[in-house]
Order: sequence, then C-alpha cells, then structure tokens
Amino acid sequence: EDWSARAAVRSPDQLELTEAELKMEVTRTLTANNPHIPQDIVRFSFKERAYKLVDDMDQTAIHFTLNGYLVHKDSDEGRRQSIRSSIEAEKAPVEEEEAPVEASAEATEETETEDKEPTGDAEVAGEEEEAQTAEVAAEPEAAEAAEEPPPPKVPEKKLANQFNFIERSSTTYHNPLREKGYQTDPAPFETFSENVNQWYIYDTYMEELERMEKAKEKEKAKPAAVKKEDTKTGRKLSYVEPPHIDSLSKVAKAAKIAERMVNLNTFDDIAQDFKYFEDASDEFRGQEGTLLPLWKFQYEKTKKLAVTAISWNPKYKDLFAVGYGSYDFMKQGQGMLLLYTLKNPSFPEYSFNSESGVMCLDFHSDHPYLLAVGFYDGNVAIYNLKKASSQPSYKSSAKSGKHTEPVWQVKWQKDDMDNNSNFFSVSSDGRIVSWTLVKNELVHMDVIKLSADGTTMQGPEGLQLQTFGSGTSFDFHRKIDNLFLVGTEEGKIYKCSKSYSNQFLDVFEAHHMAVDSISWNPFHLKVFISCSSDWTVKIWDHTIKTPMFVYDLGTAVGDVAWSPYSSTVFAAVTIDGQAHVFDLNVNKLEPLCTQLVVTRKKNKTTHIQFNPVYPIIIVGDERGLIVCLKLSPNLRKMPKEKKGQEVKKGPEVEMAKLEKLLSLVREPGSKE
Repeated sequence: EDWSARAAVRSPDQLELTEAELKMEVTRTLTANNPHIPQDIVRFSFKERAYKLVDDMDQTAIHFTLNGYLVHKDSDEGRRQSIRSSIEAEKAPVEEEEAPVEASAEATEETETEDKEPTGDAEVAGEEEEAQTAEVAAEPEAAEAAEEPPPPKVPEKKLANQFNFIERSSTTYHNPLREKGYQTDPAPFETFSENVNQWYIYDTYMEELERMEKAKEKEKAKPAAVKKEDTKTGRKLSYVEPPHIDSLSKVAKAAKIAERMVNLNTFDDIAQDFKYFEDASDEFRGQEGTLLPLWKFQYEKTKKLAVTAISWNPKYKDLFAVGYGSYDFMKQGQGMLLLYTLKNPSFPEYSFNSESGVMCLDFHSDHPYLLAVGFYDGNVAIYNLKKASSQPSYKSSAKSGKHTEPVWQVKWQKDDMDNNSNFFSVSSDGRIVSWTLVKNELVHMDVIKLSADGTTMQGPEGLQLQTFGSGTSFDFHRKIDNLFLVGTEEGKIYKCSKSYSNQFLDVFEAHHMAVDSISWNPFHLKVFISCSSDWTVKIWDHTIKTPMFVYDLGTAVGDVAWSPYSSTVFAAVTIDGQAHVFDLNVNKLEPLCTQLVVTRKKNKTTHIQFNPVYPIIIVGDERGLIVCLKLSPNLRKMPKEKKGQEVKKGPEVEMAKLEKLLSLVREPGSKE
C-alpha cells in the first residue's frame, strides 16, 4: 500500500509521449562501420609523389586489452629462463646436505667451550686432538664420494610448439632520382617589329578572357569538397567527391560500330530492298509509279511533337536532321533537334533539347558540322556537332536583335568578304535578318521589312501605326546571290534583293492563303515552285506575273520539294497523309504517284525532302514519325537516248529540257 501511494518522480527534461508514440516501434540498424573513424585522413604517396586521401580505414573498435607474460620457449629469453631454472634446481639438494653438518659442528663447539680448562696447555692439546680426529673422519667420506658415479642425465623431450611462428620481412631498394641535362646551341633569334592597333589589343583581351573562362570551367569540373551533417552526432563531415567518369566513353566508337552491325542484321531485308530492289510492275503500269516504304524513324520523347523541319547533310548523304515542335499556338512547349542516319534507324546519332519548339533548320554547305536552327520564340542558334555539348554554340537574345515572332525558315549563304559565316532568317514579324558570325558572336542586320497592303492603320487617339507583312518562307537564287523570294501569310510572294532594303523588285499575287513553302528549281534559273494551304501547288517563271502550272491537290499542301536528279520532277505532301510525285516531262496534268504515307487517322504529313544521292524521300508527320520511301523506276527516269546522239547528263541538259516545256506552255496555239 505504501508503494502504490508513492508518486512517480520524473525528470524535468523527460519527454511526454502519448500512448501511440509509446507503442511505436523504433527500428535501429546496426552496422559494422565505426562512426568515430575520421573520414579525411590524407597520407603522402611516395609512388605518385602527392598526398592522397585514405579510403580504406580500419573499422575495428578495441574494447578490452590484456598484456600477457608468456614467452616463447625457443626465443632467447625463453632459453635464458630455462637455464636459470635448471641451475636453481641443482643447487637445492646440496644446500640441504650441508645444513645438518654445520649444525653438528656448532653443537660440538659449544660443548668444548663449556669444558674448557683454565690452563693454556690443555687447550692446545685438545685442539690438536680434534684436528686429527676430523682428518681421520674426512678421509673415508672423500673416498666414498669418489667411488659413487654421477647420475645419468635424462634426455629432455621437446614438445611441439603450436604458437611457434617465423616473421620475415624485406625492404625494397629505392632508386635514387637522377637528373640528365643536355646542352644545346642557342636558338637563332631575329629582331622584328609590328604595329599594334585597337583591334589587335581587343582581340588579345578577348583571347585572354576566353582562356580565363575555360580555366574556370575546368575548376568547376574538378571534384569539390562536399560537407554533410551527421544526424546522430551533429558534426559536419567533409569528403571529396570522385570525378564522374562515364565508362562507356572509352568504348564509344566500338559500341557504335557494334550497334550498327546489330541494326544491319535486324533490318537486313530493308537494307536489301534499299540497295537492290526495283519494282518490276512499273513496266505494266505505263507511266505511273509507286513508293516503297523502307525505314521508320521514331524517338520515344518526340511522339507528342510534330516534325517541323527536315534537312539532309551536304557531306554525309545518309545523315539528316529533324526539328520537332508544334504548329498549334495553344500547345507550345519544349522542342527537340535529332540527327538520324540510315545506318541506325533505331536510335538518333545526336539529340538536343530546347526550351522552345524548333521550327526550321539548315546545314552549312562548306562546314557540314554547323547547323542553323530557328525557334518558335524568335531566337536563332548555331549548333556545332563537333563539340560534345547539349547547348548551342551561338544563340541570339533580346539584346542581339532576336525576332518577336516565330522563325519559319533559315538559310545559309556564302561567306562575306571577311570570310565570316552568315545565314538569313524570316519570321512572322516581317523582318528578313542577316546573322553573321563575327568574333564568336552573332551580329544581326535587318535586310528588309515586309509591308502589308495597308501600310498604316488607325490607332488610339488618331495615331497612324505602320503594319508589316508576315513572312513564312523564303529561298535564295542558286546563281544570283542578291536575289531571293519571300512567301507571306497573306499569300503574296515578294521578289527581293539584298541591295534594296526599302522596296521590292516584284510582287506575285500567288495564293489565297499562307505560302507554306517556296523553292527555286536547282537546274532552271528562272523557275520556282510554291505551295499553300489553299490546296494548290504552282510553278512560276520569275519574269512572268502569272503561274505556268497550277495543281489542285484537294486539301492543304504542307510542303513541296524539287528532285536533285531531274528538273521536271517534284513531290508534295498534303495534310490528309498522302504524298504526290509529279514529272512534267511525262505528264503535265496529273501526278505519277499518289500514295498514302500515314496510316493513323487524324494524322497530317508536314514535310518532305529528296535525298541528294539515293533515290529515296523522307516524309515527316505530326506524331513525330519519319518515314523513308524508295522511288520506283518510273518516278526517276533519266533523259532518253536519241538516235545518233549521246546522252548528256548535268544541269545544262535538265535546264534545256525544262526550257522546252516552258516554251510549249507559253505558246497558246501549241498542240502540246
């Protein structure tokens, strides 16, 4: 009762826990690591001549130590102790025998001192008698001791020592450092002088600044000391993170070759069709042809993006770049830039992410590793495929004159007088801008501004606001560097010159809706082609205001392209998923091939491009899929050989062929 009446005494700093917290199970994990071991021990490595961080620390924690007193029997100290103990054992019985003799001698001496006589003569006589008796008694004892043999020595039996061990050690010889010196003749020197101007000083400062920036980047790439706080002890532990080394980077080339070999085996039937298959049924179709589907290129991250641009590499004929974005204003987001090769259709060779959708791209003809890209947010950029970087090497900004609307097309041009690379861009803001790569930066210059029909409009408080046209596409002449064509959202086509920035050379009332694509003929210098969302494809002579050929395809046309092998062959894609191939030399009224390329419903084809060497085309759609198709023999016919005349190939022949067709079109009374 007394115990139950007592109150529990609690510590003032004791935690007050609820029943649920008291019943909660707390799991503690025990490890073999010692938490008190230091993590930042550094020791000098004589091999590498530098201080190195010690990684393998001993995790053993010693809780009890007892020093023993055992000595190995075969050691020097053990032998000395064994000899000392044997000597002491031999001395012990001799001392026991001497003890009673000494006692009897002391007793006789006492009795003699008691019986002493006062006269000195008696003492002398007694001493002589005692000496004689002692000599007589010692003689028989010595004789007996000489007659007894020594006891046999028992051989010592050695037991096997289980703890016997032998420690061996050796030291290596440290080779001394040696220095070798050579004496050479002094290098020849020469006195020279040079004039220094502001540009030279500026270039020197820029090179130094670039060198310092590279040094900072290298320092950032070095492993940095990272501090972490231990939750149990509250102490901050610092350690050095090892640099991340990609194990695949060492075998990247071998892995790429192996991957292409596997893909070649996987798509062997398609590769055989690409190389050798020719559709024999073309002989029975007359003039019509077909498209044979080959490879399909699709990336997992681009399934929700549309193909917005396609361009073949001018040097590597199997490599092409694809831009991904969105044409829908309400669905704008990130974009991607991928580069595929026909040797590996399963995965892209290069991939770049962008904050805005990619709307156009173009390879440099002289430097095939430079790729110009235009984005939906109005920026332009240059990617250098030689550099292993995911970001563009050069990019415009608001300070450097970026467009305020989406960039619909970019085109590289010949280098200027100072050998600086430059390209042009067209945007919905009505500006045609020239971008020049000068001193490792993009310098812009407005070439021309497109004006709408009503150049001014009424603004608030009676202000007159100037309106500009919206450019959607453009193309430069193959021979005349200053001449180029610009298509607009209003359906007009402007013929412009780089030399005149305030006026147009000519205006074509081309289409009723936006001009989606425009392109000069690669063989005939006067002919160009255009397509629009008003369902039509038109072929023009830039010296005539009216079109020479008009083709109504029944739905909006997404893209059109001339073939690189014939001046009369071109192809177009429509939003209903079909591809149309025309040859004006065979049929000037209808396409030779109309084939469905996209199988899914509600999917639109957006772009088409001919390969510059192989008889194939690639078509992109709104679901991020690229389809490669091979042209049948009827779609790639070359000029026929006439009797008594050799077949000539080249742009002159193609130009003459197209010129003949155009002359027939211009003559209204011609039976052709």
